[in-house]
Amino acid sequence: MSEWWTEVQTYRLSDFLMFSARSYYRQFELMNRELWPLHLLVLAAGVLLLAGMLRPRATASRAAFGVLALAWAWVGWAYHLQRYADINTGAPWFAAGFGMQAVLLAWMALRTAAQPAAGVQGRLARFLVIAALAYPLLAPLAGRSLMQAEVFGLAPDPTVVATFGALLFWRAPWPLWVVPLAWCAISSATLFELRAAQAWVFPLLVLLLIAVRCQAVWWPAVFEAKRRADPDKRHR
Repeated sequence: MSEWWTEVQTYRLSDFLMFSARSYYRQFELMNRELWPLHLLVLAAGVLLLAGMLRPRATASRAAFGVLALAWAWVGWAYHLQRYADINTGAPWFAAGFGMQAVLLAWMALRTAAQPAAGVQGRLARFLVIAALAYPLLAPLAGRSLMQAEVFGLAPDPTVVATFGALLFWRAPWPLWVVPLAWCAISSATLFELRAAQAWVFPLLVLLLIAVRCQAVWWPAVFEAKRRADPDKRHR
């Protein structure tokens, strides 16, 4: 038993990766060439998502979650199953997770319209959607061709970033956060092993989300506790 455990401890994530950074980003290049001009449609969908946050209406949340449900389903099938599975044996499992998230997002789209967040939480949510739409710019900044860029609605990472924005803005329940957070861990571990320049994007994003969520939950509670501790302030 001890020998088996010692052998397991010698493995690293790189021992399970069967591809290089060049092969990884080559997938996006081939996909972008094959699917163009679908990029224009997904960009329009992303702009629709952002517009629903800039001018929230009664049905904005339902439209946003409907768009994201389609995006997650498409990425699960067109990317994970049709392309990523060629170089990563775990891709079918990733596709299953993306399909599960698509179902949860579709369920949110069918529910009663949600109320938008305000303040720091609302501003961060809008920023995340803008960042997701601008995600392709990371490719030339990292020295890669723009044809190897990851696009919202076609590639997983920018789709997850935009989803975080919607979940934060419309205060989605915790089950909808599980798969996106799990993908953050998987993608970050992969990118770190590939020595990719953008490997720090998801860890920093998750820390920022945790900080904002804690501020949104704990700061009102602390303020209310202080107000109750000094009732005279209510009459000042």
